Amino acid sequence: QVQLVESGGGLVQPGGSLRLSCAASEIFFRYYVLEWYRQAPGKERELVARITADGITSYADPVKGRFLISRDNAEDTMYLQMNSLKSEDTAVYYCKATWHGDFWGQGTQVIVSS
Repeated sequence: QVQLVESGGGLVQPGGSLRLSCAASEIFFRYYVLEWYRQAPGKERELVARITADGITSYADPVKGRFLISRDNAEDTMYLQMNSLKSEDTAVYYCKATWHGDFWGQGTQVIVSS
């Protein structure tokens, strides 16, 4: 059972930056496809970014050019660097790891507000 722990959320002003982390307890971490999702109040959970085991990245249109997903297999950690934040980025952000099953973190709250 993979355990994922997100951190780095908080309150930030529009235009600001945050870096989210997702730490895993898994020796096979490097084989996992890793994703960030978010869920805003009253909305469905949506995919934000993905990074494959080979390091190939992809992004949802609303965050392209502003967010950067990365992974450090030596540290069993995934990151989401979020820049030029907007109020519509306010949501609970979740990390997900997929390899022989799907595993989710508990989420971290991001609030973008002045």
